[in-house]
Amino acid sequence: MTILAATTHGYWNLESFWFLLIAILWIGYFVLEGFDFGVGMLVPILGRDERERGTLIRTIGPVWDGNEVWLLVAGGATFAAFPAWYATLFSGFYLALFLILVGLIVRGVAIEYRSKHDGAAWRRRWDVALAVSSAVPALLWGVAFANIVHGVPIDAKGEYTGNLLTLLHPYALAGGLASLSLFGLHGAVFLTLRTCGELEERAHRAALRLAPVATLVLFGFLAWTYANAVSAHDKGIVPGVVPIAAIAAAGAVGLFVRRRLDGFAFAATALSITLLTATIFLNLYPRVLVSSTDKAFSLTIFTTSSSHYTLTVMSIVALVFTPLVLLYQAWTYWVFRARVGGEDLQGRGPIDVLARSPLGNQSGPTA
Repeated sequence: MTILAATTHGYWNLESFWFLLIAILWIGYFVLEGFDFGVGMLVPILGRDERERGTLIRTIGPVWDGNEVWLLVAGGATFAAFPAWYATLFSGFYLALFLILVGLIVRGVAIEYRSKHDGAAWRRRWDVALAVSSAVPALLWGVAFANIVHGVPIDAKGEYTGNLLTLLHPYALAGGLASLSLFGLHGAVFLTLRTCGELEERAHRAALRLAPVATLVLFGFLAWTYANAVSAHDKGIVPGVVPIAAIAAAGAVGLFVRRRLDGFAFAATALSITLLTATIFLNLYPRVLVSSTDKAFSLTIFTTSSSHYTLTVMSIVALVFTPLVLLYQAWTYWVFRARVGGEDLQGRGPIDVLARSPLGNQSGPTA
C-alpha cells in the first residue's frame, strides 16, 4: 500500500475529506454514546434501590437519544459517500450489527418503560435489561472495528465470504473488551460529574477500580494493533504517539479521580476514546475494509466512493449544517449541566425531566 501513489487519483481531496468526516462522526458517537453505555451498565451496580437507579438513569435521560443521532449520521454518510463499503460492511457484519440494533432498541425501551409502572419487580427487570442492552453494543462495536482494521474474508468481487464466528477471533474479542471497559470507565466518570452525595462517592470508587482495568486492556489491544501494523508494513500511517497517548490518557483517569479533578478525568476518558478510534482509522487509510483473503481485495476510499458530483454536493451540505448541529448539541448539554439529586423527580421518565428543565415551566435544570 502506498498512500503517496493515491494522491494521483483525481478526487483524492474529496474522498479523503469524507473518510476524515466519517472518522470524526464515529469519534463523536463513541465519546457521547460511550458514557451512555457506561451509565447503563452501572445502573444495577451503583444503584442500591429503585430511587437511586432512577436517579442514575436521569443523568442520561435528556441526552441519550440525541447521542444516537451520531450513529445515524455516520451510517448515512458512509452509505452516501462510500456505497460499496457500506454494502460489503453491512452484508458481511449483518448478524453482529443486528445484535447491536437489538441492544439499542431494548436500551431505549428500558429507559422509557421502567417508569410506566410502579412495581419494584417491573423496574428491576427493566434495569437489568438496560445493563445488558448497554453492554452488548459496547462490546460488539469494539469487535466490529477490530475486524475492520484486522481483515475479514473478502473476495475479488468485494463480497464477504465468512460468517458470524469468523468475526469472533482473539484480536476482535480484545477490541471488544477494550471498548467495553473504556466505556464503563467513561460512564463512571460521567456519573461523578452528574450525581451528588452517596451516588457520587460510589461513582468515584467505581472509576478508581475501572481505571487500571481499562488501561491494561487498552494497552494490550493497542499493542496488538501496532504489532499487526508493523507485520503488515502499515506502521507508517499509525504514528506511535497516537496509541501511546490513548493509553496515557486512560492511565491518567485514576489520578484525576483520586484528586477529585472529575472534569479532567472525563476529558481524559473522552481523549482516550478519541485516540483509540483515530488509531483504527489511521491504520485503515486509504483502505476502508481490509481483506484477509488477499490484500489486493481490500476496499479503499477510491474503489468504493460515490461520484465526484455527489461528493461535492454532500461536502457543501456538511460544511453548512455540521457546525449548526454541533452548536445545538453543545447548548443541550449546557442546559442539562446540573447534578441530579433525585428525590423530587422520583418515578419520572426522561420526558418529565425535560418538562422540569429551563425549556419547560421551571426556572432551572434538573436537580
